[in-house]
Amino acid sequence: MIKVLIVDDSAIVRKLLADELSRDPEIDVIGTAPDPYVARDKIVKLSPDVVTLDIEMPRMDGLAFLHKLMQYFPLPVIIISSLTPKGGQMALEALEAGAVEVLCKPGASYTVSEMSSQLIDKIKAAARVNVSKRKAEIQSFLSKKKLALTKTTNKIVAIGASTGGTEALRAVLTSLPSNSPGTMVVQHMPEHFTRSFADRLNTLCEMKVKEAEDGDRVLPGTVLIAPGNRHLLLRRSGAVYYAQVKDGPLVCRQRPAADVLFKSVAKFAGANAVGVILTGMGDDGARGLLEMRQNGAFTIGQDEKTCVVYGMPKVAAELGAVQSVLPIDRIAAGILNAAACSQN
Repeated sequence: MIKVLIVDDSAIVRKLLADELSRDPEIDVIGTAPDPYVARDKIVKLSPDVVTLDIEMPRMDGLAFLHKLMQYFPLPVIIISSLTPKGGQMALEALEAGAVEVLCKPGASYTVSEMSSQLIDKIKAAARVNVSKRKAEIQSFLSKKKLALTKTTNKIVAIGASTGGTEALRAVLTSLPSNSPGTMVVQHMPEHFTRSFADRLNTLCEMKVKEAEDGDRVLPGTVLIAPGNRHLLLRRSGAVYYAQVKDGPLVCRQRPAADVLFKSVAKFAGANAVGVILTGMGDDGARGLLEMRQNGAFTIGQDEKTCVVYGMPKVAAELGAVQSVLPIDRIAAGILNAAACSQN
């Protein structure tokens, strides 16, 4: 049983989350707390495996509490935030502080049912995370030097990630030079949060990073991040590649889904592409990556040792979708080498 503590200032939200989580036989909601002060005492007393944490609370905001928790009592923490630009920015800061996942509260475009199924999956993934190891890896990623690309290429790079993916993506993308191939990214993250994530990466990367909009050109030196709650696909008109952003059903329990992106890249870019699958729970992206490989693309999977959760890359490898298994600090070089080789 995974012991979960729910921290939220709303009594309604606490009851909703407790009721929904209690439906799963593998999860035991051992308590709830209305603020960080009560949460602190319950963490010491009850020793939860996973904490869900609201970040906009009275007395002490969740971000300040998270920093203290990571310093003195590190635990896997899932951020549950309001669906606002401010909430998205704070959630991104929480991921950088050590939280392992982020989820938005139910709203007009995000139902209780969708929230519940995704939260259960995220809790099961979070319970497997070594938080202390993850924090050390974050610092290691940030110290890596950028790579160089000897020639510009018009290849397409498609990347899929989930749990632990924000830091893995930062490690990869900040290592790519400004003339790297046009890159499309699916990171499982709610809307508004992806805009904040893209904006933050844009300040760190040599490439231009933005949240994808329908019709955006996929050009060298540009990274397009799939908007939360929308699917991202590659399309082609003649020699021009562009992005399509669209609604649609959940795929592999996700929207955006890496499978949707990868399958579109397989169709429209074929051997002109490099596919990468990073850390995450579940099997999203595995079949799409296989289609990419079958259509001539070079494919890379993150290795088990550097994954926060070795789920998506493991399934992809078992399907035969992965040609090269690499640690996170070598994936950027792998992308550039694959692009350069396919150019010759």
